[in-house]
Amino acid sequence: MKTWSISDSLKLYNIENWGDQYFSINPSGNLTVHPRRGEGLGIDLKSVVDEARVEGLGLPVLIRFQDIIRHRVVNLNESFRKAIAEFGYQGQYQGVYPIKVNQMREVVEEIIDAGRPYNFGLEAGSKAELTAVIAMNTTPGSLIICNGYKDYAFIKLALMGLKLGKKVIIVVEKLSELFQVISVAKELSVTPLIGIRSKLYSKGSGKWESSGGESAKFGLTTPELIHAVHVLKQEGLQDSFKLLHFHIGSQITNIKTIKDAVKEGTRIYAKLRKMGIALEFLDVGGGLGVDYDGSRTSFESSINYSLNEYVSDVVYSIKEVCIAEEVPEPHIVSESGRALVAHHSVLVVNVFGSIEVGSTPIVLEETEDETAVVKEMRYLSQNLSSKNLLEHFHDAVQRKEEALSMFKLGFLSLEDKAKVESLFWQVCKVIHKNAAHLRYVPDEIEALNKHLADQYLCNFSLFQSMPDHWAIQHLFPIVPIHRHDEEPIRQATLVDITCDSDGKVGKFIDLRDIKDTLALHTLKNQDTYYLGFFLMGAYQDIMGDLHNLFGRVNEVHVFLDETEPGGYYIEEVIKGNTIAGVLSWIQYSGTDLEKRVKEQIDSKVREGQIKPREGVELQKLYEEVLNGYTYVDHEKQSKSTQTSSHDQN
Repeated sequence: MKTWSISDSLKLYNIENWGDQYFSINPSGNLTVHPRRGEGLGIDLKSVVDEARVEGLGLPVLIRFQDIIRHRVVNLNESFRKAIAEFGYQGQYQGVYPIKVNQMREVVEEIIDAGRPYNFGLEAGSKAELTAVIAMNTTPGSLIICNGYKDYAFIKLALMGLKLGKKVIIVVEKLSELFQVISVAKELSVTPLIGIRSKLYSKGSGKWESSGGESAKFGLTTPELIHAVHVLKQEGLQDSFKLLHFHIGSQITNIKTIKDAVKEGTRIYAKLRKMGIALEFLDVGGGLGVDYDGSRTSFESSINYSLNEYVSDVVYSIKEVCIAEEVPEPHIVSESGRALVAHHSVLVVNVFGSIEVGSTPIVLEETEDETAVVKEMRYLSQNLSSKNLLEHFHDAVQRKEEALSMFKLGFLSLEDKAKVESLFWQVCKVIHKNAAHLRYVPDEIEALNKHLADQYLCNFSLFQSMPDHWAIQHLFPIVPIHRHDEEPIRQATLVDITCDSDGKVGKFIDLRDIKDTLALHTLKNQDTYYLGFFLMGAYQDIMGDLHNLFGRVNEVHVFLDETEPGGYYIEEVIKGNTIAGVLSWIQYSGTDLEKRVKEQIDSKVREGQIKPREGVELQKLYEEVLNGYTYVDHEKQSKSTQTSSHDQN
């Protein structure tokens, strides 16, 4: 019998493909993080979790590896520099980070610092984002790109940035905004820097395909673009038109789509140059994707290109069109966000239980007075063979349905109904196990894999931490962070701690398709089992909601340091929301709630229904819970259970 090895785990979870050399497994069977992409021994992820728990942080916990952000920023900029040199491109690359992808201050600061040598800037899509960007972006010469719909205050704030010496470009998303920009600029006596988003015919690919093309939400049509040029010339502001922008969607899966869009956008740029508009920048928008499943295909959760291929195709496509049109090559701007931050954060959750299909806490012994349907189901369970699997499966389904009908009509006891259900799942498990050895497995029996899967109870809220999986079925790699030297023999789906039936993960990445279950290890009573949710750094931090009032999770920021034990140190710990904090967002005052409960307790004390000392303890309990973490405290629960069990013994 083959012994399970770490290489088997790497293959099973496809880590070497989606991990992109940032993640691996060490000889101890623990998942490791390599912020410099394959260099060094790596940071033991379980070690980080253990240290966080020693510091008093409960699970779930979000772990940010800030050095990964830095590596991604440098890699993107150096890739463009290399391609520009290779093709003899005459312009430069000057990218921006769209903070909507992850607005967390620590993330933005890391990107600004890593991008400073490259004049890497920021993009804002709302007034709130612009207030942050204006303050945070202090790199001289870097761009601030203003996208999204704009009102008077937005435009005025952007023009204020120009007065502060910042290179703020206001991108016109609809024609009416152009007149607003011109009007406010006159009011402030400021010459604006203007960009215009063109609505391309080309559309994206993948989940966000519909956000581009002729029906796109943003952008000017060709007639509107020509009209805008005439307006600018009439106002003497044609030299203010500095940037042409287009965007065909997020997570573009197919490189051909990118090349087609870049060529179309560059052609528009070239025609505008020939109309006398001295454009300096061509903004190719976002869309640089992440290979979430590692399949390197045009599937929704993947991309069929590398970073270097993307960069080379963008640079070459622009140069090719500019040479053909005989116009100067523009400076290239891209708004890559997902590709910069997705890899840097990992959500670690603890599994605190499982629900096994068909399990029963009691032994349902055979009795003489069992009804015929029970006896028939018992016969099926005792007479299975590889030759009659499908036939017996059909018979078992029929007997189960028959038993349900009998129960509804009052002809079946509750005990016999329980026996039929238990025997049915026993039959299904045996059928599924025996079918694994067959050359051909019927679809109905193959589907049992999903129905027989365990449900692993995980301490997190899908709606708070993985909103894209719930809303658009976006896939993320999910892997145990330890025990990879053991074979995972259970097939499971994951359920969260919300009371919503949608709070579950039942679709998982696979190299060739989407899996309905995830291979996991058998839970051990005394040992905590940890799962890591990877590539979580884009959008998930900021888009989560407060379903069941589960707030933000605890967070730690990890940095490489070879002089420290384990090769890292925890630079910052950010406590997740307390219950009182979350309640305050929906207009509840913690002080008021404490007061109301105290009044109720005091009333019961006066009535003699509870003793004064008990009243004090109840008030203390309420206040402790109110000011505690919103998630399940499994450690306290376990200790309480163990203490109770010990007392009973």
